[in-house]
Amino acid sequence: MLLASVEYACPGSVDEALSLLAANPNGRALAGGQTLVNVLKARIAAAELLVDLNGIPGFREIRETDGALELGPMVTYTQLARSEEVLRSRPILAEVAAQIADVQVRNRGTLGGNLCSSDPTNHLPPVLVAVGATMTIAGASGTRTVPAEEFFLGVYLTAVGPGELLTGISVPRRQAGDGFASVTIGADGTCIANAAASVNGGVRVALGCVSAKPVLLEVPSADEESVRSAVAGAQLDPPSDIHAPAAYRRQLAGVLAARALRQASGAA
Repeated sequence: MLLASVEYACPGSVDEALSLLAANPNGRALAGGQTLVNVLKARIAAAELLVDLNGIPGFREIRETDGALELGPMVTYTQLARSEEVLRSRPILAEVAAQIADVQVRNRGTLGGNLCSSDPTNHLPPVLVAVGATMTIAGASGTRTVPAEEFFLGVYLTAVGPGELLTGISVPRRQAGDGFASVTIGADGTCIANAAASVNGGVRVALGCVSAKPVLLEVPSADEESVRSAVAGAQLDPPSDIHAPAAYRRQLAGVLAARALRQASGAA
C-alpha cells in the first residue's frame, strides 16, 4: 500500500524539531523509518507531518567520556556494530546490533527508533535496561534524564511524551561482563524471547518478550540457580501467539537468562 500524502520537514536543530512537533499535534518524529513508514503505509496510524531527525547535528555521534558511552538517537545498528568506541566501552551493544534483522535494516534502523517504538520483541531494550543506561528526553519545559527501566512503559509506549524527543542515550562504560541470549523467528527474525545480563558486583538481568516492557531482575549472586529462581519468582505476562504459547515463553525466559548470565560471567 502506498504512503498517504503527508507534510515533511527536516529541522536543523532540536529546538526547531520540538517547535514543529508542538505546532503539529499529529506530527511524528522520523528516525530510520523502519517501523513508522510501514505503520503509516498499512494505515494503522496516521500523521499529518513527518519531522525528519537526520539533519540534527550530533544525533549520529558516538562519544566516550570518562565514565560513559554517549550515543545519539540516530546512531544506526550498523554504526553500533562497527564502532571502535562501542567495542571498547560496551561491546555487548555491538554484538546485539549485529544480530538485528538484515543488512538493509541495520543500515537504516536507528537506536532511538528501536527504543521509542518499545516493541516487546526488540533486541535492544532489555540490553539497555540490564547495563543501566539512561535516556535524555527534551521537551518544551527543558530536558530530563530517565533510567532505562523507567523509560519503557508498555507496548509502543515510552516516557517520551507528546511534543518531546529522545535526544541521547548514556551507557556506563563496561567494568565487568555483559551477556545476551535470544530465540528468534528464523535467523533474522524478531525475538520469541530474549534476556540480557550484566555482572558488576551485583547481577542485573532483563527479560524481553515476556511482558509489555522489559522485566528487570536483581539477582543476588552470579550463579545459574539464583537467576533461574529469580525468573521463576518474577511477575511475567508473556503472550501466546502462532510462534509460541505463553508457557513456553515463560520457561524459555529462565533458559535464556541463564545463558546470558554465563556469557556475562565469562566476559567478566
